[in-house]
Amino acid sequence: MIDFIIVGSGLAGVSFANIALEAGKKIFVFDNQSQPSSTVAGGMYNPVVLKRFTEIWKAQEQVDLCQKIYPKLEAKLKVKFDFPMQLFRKFASIEEQNNWFVACDKPSLSPFLNSNINYDSYESISASFGFGEVFSSGYLDIKTLVNSYQKFLENIDSFSSETFDYNNLIIEEDYVQYNAIRAKKVIFAEGFGLHKNPFFNDLPLDGTKGELLHIKAPDLKLDKIIKSSIFVLPIGNDIYKVGATYDWKDKSNIPTDAGREELVEKLREVIHSDFEIIEHLAGVRPTVNDRRPLVGTHYEHKCLHVLNGLGTRGVMLAPYLALNLFNNLENNKELEDEINIDRYYKKRAKS
Repeated sequence: MIDFIIVGSGLAGVSFANIALEAGKKIFVFDNQSQPSSTVAGGMYNPVVLKRFTEIWKAQEQVDLCQKIYPKLEAKLKVKFDFPMQLFRKFASIEEQNNWFVACDKPSLSPFLNSNINYDSYESISASFGFGEVFSSGYLDIKTLVNSYQKFLENIDSFSSETFDYNNLIIEEDYVQYNAIRAKKVIFAEGFGLHKNPFFNDLPLDGTKGELLHIKAPDLKLDKIIKSSIFVLPIGNDIYKVGATYDWKDKSNIPTDAGREELVEKLREVIHSDFEIIEHLAGVRPTVNDRRPLVGTHYEHKCLHVLNGLGTRGVMLAPYLALNLFNNLENNKELEDEINIDRYYKKRAKS
């Protein structure tokens, strides 16, 4: 008998698999290919909501864990996927400058914000009000991470690219049987694909479609992330990621002309150099209306668990949530109320 079947090998699934293996547990992972949002995401991370200059939930804890886990995982996989990088928030007005200074004075935000406004000039970017620098920022090449981890799992005979068939799951009181695999627990980390999961599809997982461009701009010459109404993120060889859009109605992974036009229009407001679009991607982020993840144990089947709802901040949230769920299941540590799916089960019981 193994300890965990993990369904989904995006950021959430990889994070849980890594923590479980490091703890000496036996696992088996199904890719499931239910949602490609991890591999098409921009991968940018920072500990601040840059629209309103507010701290994200558990920012310091997430930063500390990411800075511990990702470098160790790079060494384990012998690949480079974590790229710490300066992030400059472009100011559009004096009011935004003032709001920045107010944020810098807050104890929860001061470790992450440079109180000195940066007036560096860039030939292809006009920024008369300057930039605010965010610390502990960068981006993950999520596709490289996920693909490398899948190969690692294949080498230890712990991975299948098959689609998980819920109908083949036999649930007993203290274990599950899936074809020839018997496991103590199942972790469902399927992203937006959770909607097809008969055990957890009653949870209020929404989806927010995001579109992203890869452009080639030889004259841009940026070595840091610029954030305005969109982000412009250098990934080398004069290629940049540009994103992202937010669509709450369209739940497909198909890039659209409207999304492309929106990104191009906003990009031209930020940079003044020529560029060529070389790739256009789209994916549905697993979001939740209350902006908190969905983590925990099924109300009836105590062997079934969910790790989902990472939204737009999966890079930072994935290790933190995976560790919380692992400690809950293996060390009886309580899940935080903000992420525990019991918040929905309790509401349902009262109604």
